[in-house]
Amino acid sequence: MTLQTLPPYRDRALIGGEWVSGTATTDIHDPATGAIIAQVPALGAEEADRAIAAAERAQIAWRARPAIERADLLHAWHALILRHKDALAAILTAEQGKPLAEAAGEIAYAASFVRWFAEEARRIDGEIIPAPAPISACLSGKSRSASSPRSLRGISRPPWSRARLRRPLRRAVQSS
Repeated sequence: MTLQTLPPYRDRALIGGEWVSGTATTDIHDPATGAIIAQVPALGAEEADRAIAAAERAQIAWRARPAIERADLLHAWHALILRHKDALAAILTAEQGKPLAEAAGEIAYAASFVRWFAEEARRIDGEIIPAPAPISACLSGKSRSASSPRSLRGISRPPWSRARLRRPLRRAVQSS
């Protein structure tokens, strides 16, 4: 099995829903052998700016989706991560040299964050706080402000990046 035959493998970058190649590539080496196992686009500032602009446009549509729909999409992402767990673990093993079992555990752990935020997204519409007058209630302004995502922070690196595992992906679902 090579990285190129694994289901989630792409040798391009996704920007604004389009797979793009750069003018140059970066070699990915197997840390055990030094062999080149893949090549990825070496993108620059222009492509980074395009990716940020595309993400900001997508954020508007994401924010407009009902919380339950955002939750359903996150659940679908969770299912995809688990469906491709073995292939993703093989990629981690090949490019980082970690044992396959550890890589598979890391993928499952990362998927659990996505699932947790999918469940939290179902409850993101705000908190009802009883008002002092009977038979009435008000929606907390603070909770209401959390009803739609506010930024792109927390999604700039894949959740299975070990350093990112300790930093929750909450901002992908709700405000910062």
